[in-house]
Amino acid sequence: MSQPLHKNGLSLLETMAISVAIMAPTAAMALNGSLAASIAGVSVPLTFLLAMVTIGLVAFAFVQFNRHFSSSGSVYAFTTASLGPRAGFLSGWALLLTYLAFTGASGAEVGAFLQSFLGILNMHISWVPLAVAATLLIWLLAFLEVRISARVMLVFEGISMLLILILTVVILGRGGAAGHLSALPFTLGGNRFSAIGLASVFAFLSFAGFEGASSLGEETANAKRAIPMAIASAVFVTGIFYVLVSYAQSLGFGLTAAGVKTFANSSAPLGYLAQHYMSSGFAAAIMFGAAMSAFSSGLGTATTGSRLLYSMGRDGFLNSKLGDVHKRFRSPYVALAVVMVIALLEMLALAKQTGTNVFGYYGTLGVLSLLLAYLATNIGAIFYFTRKRIWRSGILVVPALAVLALAYTLYSNLYPVPAAPYNWFPYIVLAWLLLGVIVIWVSPQMVKTIARRLAEESDISL
Repeated sequence: MSQPLHKNGLSLLETMAISVAIMAPTAAMALNGSLAASIAGVSVPLTFLLAMVTIGLVAFAFVQFNRHFSSSGSVYAFTTASLGPRAGFLSGWALLLTYLAFTGASGAEVGAFLQSFLGILNMHISWVPLAVAATLLIWLLAFLEVRISARVMLVFEGISMLLILILTVVILGRGGAAGHLSALPFTLGGNRFSAIGLASVFAFLSFAGFEGASSLGEETANAKRAIPMAIASAVFVTGIFYVLVSYAQSLGFGLTAAGVKTFANSSAPLGYLAQHYMSSGFAAAIMFGAAMSAFSSGLGTATTGSRLLYSMGRDGFLNSKLGDVHKRFRSPYVALAVVMVIALLEMLALAKQTGTNVFGYYGTLGVLSLLLAYLATNIGAIFYFTRKRIWRSGILVVPALAVLALAYTLYSNLYPVPAAPYNWFPYIVLAWLLLGVIVIWVSPQMVKTIARRLAEESDISL
């Protein structure tokens, strides 16, 4: 029989730290802006603004669900309550792929940023050993009491975001490369809207994991009040940060064709801008801050991913040992070991690639699976809250718009067919979902256990 997670009584700020850390604002702005610029050109800030609005709509359903349920299963529990245990398992299964991919992606990102940081100091080391060492340290911290992880993430992310805001103020104060501010980055800038949709996958990658606080439902004080506030605050704070910093980056590189090309081809845009507008010393500090941010993200995805797998394990998935909790630290150490071993194998499998490429590959794969989990949650919210007569017709506009926006983003990443290897990622996600269907088919008892446990947990009939 599985043991419960410890009620650590995490505070609102500590719970919010999980969501912010998984999104990793500093690491996101240190790389995702360049990836978006390769598709959206000058319109990177517009891409992030539209993504913020979409994520705000998507987050509404998560906020509402967290007011009614407190579960380490997050999407897994919400979709079970709204669409039934089979759909619940599949949505949790999709989210599991996201966290498995994101943990490996974050490890590679730490390696890439540390490689750039050391390069500024004229020390040249491959990203692979740096990434492996960082991932092992993530494993250790995630193994300890969750409060320790939350505080480490809060400090790391806070310091690194402050460094970027200083750089942003300097760039905007100088008016960027042209010497004056411009509204062009908030227009299509000659792009088709489909290009903005395709580029938005990198903006969504920056917001991915905003719902991470949901996985701490069994470990947070006054969870049904604190977690909704943590999620809403995390989306708002990071969204404003992304729009502001991406605008500064676009102006900093310049809005000319040459400036956009330099931005798109930069593997360390914040380091480049820091050197150009401030000093090499500040550039080194920025890159180290980005590495800390990526480390926090990996720690956040390891924490939430292990709790999701723990929830599945105690319901009978694969092996009951996945539902075991460490006697002293009350962490799901067996589930955590599975997540971390897979993350290490992911990085080693692509060791010949650059750390930036590995992050882009696994990050994109994770986002595609995450979009499906978000879709299921919002569709489930429409069914659940109307069935319970909690929502009136006017409120349904919010999740309906979220569903449309998510569906369009998915479509934009399927057609026109992207270049290799990105064209293979939808098929990998599909194969993963089919494997989940097989698991459901061969484990009918697990489906019954999911339904029974959630009913007991929530005191609400399904």
